[in-house]
Amino acid sequence: MSTSPEVLLFIATGCQHCPAVLQSLSELIKAGSISELQVVNIQQRPEQAAELNIRSVPWVKIGPFELTGLRTKSELTSWVQKVNDPAAMGEYFGELMTSGELDKVQQMVEQHPEWFKVLIQLMANTETTLSVRLGVSAIIEDLAGQDILKNNIDALGEHTHHNEARIRNDACYFLGLSHSRDAETYIRPLLEDKDAEVRETAIEALEELA
Repeated sequence: MSTSPEVLLFIATGCQHCPAVLQSLSELIKAGSISELQVVNIQQRPEQAAELNIRSVPWVKIGPFELTGLRTKSELTSWVQKVNDPAAMGEYFGELMTSGELDKVQQMVEQHPEWFKVLIQLMANTETTLSVRLGVSAIIEDLAGQDILKNNIDALGEHTHHNEARIRNDACYFLGLSHSRDAETYIRPLLEDKDAEVRETAIEALEELA
């Protein structure tokens, strides 16, 4: 049974970049890299575009990945190959955050709570860029006190033992935002952390729980 993904493409009459994306995707379907290609003219199906919150074209959906603007065949091929790669969601979230699409990431996480762990992975990755780290923080702050955060206390708690103080600090801060007493088990030992900033964050996190 084929694991090649289905692809949805929205284009518009007169769009400068749409023909190039359509051509690339047509070549991919001929090669068997994708199983189906559905092409929609946004001017003919505005209601469908509105449902998907499409604001510009070309717009491509490959598995869970929604891509906008001109994309080379190489880029499209790369995302097609990543559909079955669990680690690729972190790269996708990172790209969205870098381009300022935090609301989209938050919406995806709220719709698929299991993807919250992708935010934790980005937090704990020592190579995560500053812009992505700030994006992760902003999203989790908006989820403060919600079940999606409370249900990931143990996953966050694992990183309170990380070698890097920054990651311990972030994990501690997010645990405080859970507003759950269950997080105290992980936060309280950080009151004795060797890093002063982590100790201060632990104090504030416990106050947040109180």
